[in-house]
Amino acid sequence: MSPINLAIVGVGKIVRDQHLPSIAKNPDFNLIATASRHGTVDGVQSFTTIDAMLEAVPEINAVSLCMPPQYRYEAAHKALSAGKHVFLEKPPGATLSEVADLEALAASKGVSLFASWHSRYAAAVEATKSFLASTTIESVHVIWKEDVRHWHPNQDWIWQAGGLGVFDPGINALSIVTHILPKAIFLTSATLEFPENRDAPIAADLYFKNADGVPARAEFDWRQTGKQSWDIIAETADGQMVLAEGGSKLSVNGELKFSAPEEEYPALYRRFAEIVKAGTSDVDLAPLRHVADAFMLGRRKFVEAFHD
Repeated sequence: MSPINLAIVGVGKIVRDQHLPSIAKNPDFNLIATASRHGTVDGVQSFTTIDAMLEAVPEINAVSLCMPPQYRYEAAHKALSAGKHVFLEKPPGATLSEVADLEALAASKGVSLFASWHSRYAAAVEATKSFLASTTIESVHVIWKEDVRHWHPNQDWIWQAGGLGVFDPGINALSIVTHILPKAIFLTSATLEFPENRDAPIAADLYFKNADGVPARAEFDWRQTGKQSWDIIAETADGQMVLAEGGSKLSVNGELKFSAPEEEYPALYRRFAEIVKAGTSDVDLAPLRHVADAFMLGRRKFVEAFHD
């Protein structure tokens, strides 16, 4: 099979840090165009709109959409309507209904849609899933806290309605949890902290349980300073399990069981190539459903204004 002619829409930090290096190392893809209001890639045709790009470069086979989620539906609809396979950066959209509509459109056009969850491809996630399947889980505690000023400086879109606020990183934890737990969990209560000058939360405290009553808690906070926290802890019949550093290290009872270099985005592009070749889609909305449930069920608490 010839390489997949790929285009990127939205050339920002995540594209330069993760997408471009991953694409360059993957022989299944040939980057031939970009569309972005400001960003370009050396040696690649660039356009300021997806419309202009799709019209000028009909040989595009697939499009990676890396703009904020509030604007992704329109671009995805245009690409799918033009018969292109589509890779959606996480979260796949601002609402569940728009992603469901895109999934139906992809099926009608016979093209692939990929809702990518990069944290699921962290090095120790599969080993963790296997361990939890082999034991009895007594409780789960997610601690996902980071400094928004470091990771998203002056990015207003994340604080706007649909930008998800602290759920932008928190959904990474939820993408792992929904993959590694043997049984589904359901939100029972939540508190969402909103800065008085923002439309999206800066912190969230979520409580879940599964059908057997096993409890789970997730703490998300964007005000962390110093060491960042990306840990999932499970108390089990075989002791305490810790999936640490965003999913890269697995320990049980303090003993390191698995660790490997980070390969999340290369794995995403391998998966995208796989579903394109197979003529299938991969659109798991479980992490986004938990976020929607938090906004539906959560109690709002207003806190002091946040300024970058």
